[in-house]
Amino acid sequence: MIGTKIRTMTFALLSSATLLLAQSPALLAEQPQVLHKTVKVGDLEIFYREAGPKDAPAILLLHGFPTSSQMFRNLIPALADKFRVVAPDYPGFGHSSMPLHDKFAYTFDNLAKVVDEFTEKVGLTKYAIYVQDYGAPVGYRLASQHPERITAIVVQNGNAYDEGIDNDFWKPIKAYWNEPKSKVKRDAIRNLVTYEATKWQYLTGAKNPELISPDGAAHDQFLLDRKGNDEIQLDLFLSYGSNPPLYPRWQEYFRKHQPPMLIVWGKNDQIFPPAGAEPYKRDLKNLEFHLIDAGHFALESNGNEIAGLMRTFLSKNVKQ
Repeated sequence: MIGTKIRTMTFALLSSATLLLAQSPALLAEQPQVLHKTVKVGDLEIFYREAGPKDAPAILLLHGFPTSSQMFRNLIPALADKFRVVAPDYPGFGHSSMPLHDKFAYTFDNLAKVVDEFTEKVGLTKYAIYVQDYGAPVGYRLASQHPERITAIVVQNGNAYDEGIDNDFWKPIKAYWNEPKSKVKRDAIRNLVTYEATKWQYLTGAKNPELISPDGAAHDQFLLDRKGNDEIQLDLFLSYGSNPPLYPRWQEYFRKHQPPMLIVWGKNDQIFPPAGAEPYKRDLKNLEFHLIDAGHFALESNGNEIAGLMRTFLSKNVKQ
């Protein structure tokens, strides 16, 4: 008898909830829809994810290695009610065109040029940037070239100082920079495009590895394993050596233009350790600084925390 009453009450509650949702379409539409689009940039098809009102303040999300715009799959809808959020895949990454490395020069200068033209194609005239890993040298090239376009910067393990690459991870890469024609030095870092290395990036430094979905690493590795992509990535490891000579220029941009900056840095990252976060304090006056108990891909474990910090910071510093 008691069991029958409980089942009747449960059915009534579920029916009421269903009726409420049916009468309140807004409840069903709370989660912003993310669009998956492509745009032509030169001869390249550039894939991007976009959500949010076209007339809202814009955020350009710039991904790192070895991932793509998929790293922002949860962040985009978390921001898109108040912001226009746009996340492109670089050439050779994600679902964008992947010309072989003898057909397209995979350098950070070229990645930045493609993203710069991409922003013009999709109508981003003023925007905040989120930079992580490779996103920093791409984003800082854009910012120093077009300071009038940048409304704010969110830095998540993105480097602009020598202190940030003075660790063991970078030693074999720097050895390759010093001998760029050496096949031995090139092959010595080929392990960085393997599945074990990709999983290591996702899991190392995560306070609770059970929060890290295996889907991210699997998705990234599927695309890394495309024929010829390993050579593309090795070209970019070599080209990363072009970034440190630009650090003084980027630091001068920070000092001169003082973009509002939010640092949300995974403090357990073994690629870009927090030593690379601290020097930003020297050059930025409007700086909000957070070291987060996370690794390289902090969004995987601390996405809600980062989204909340971004919403507060951008609402305060970016005009609606």
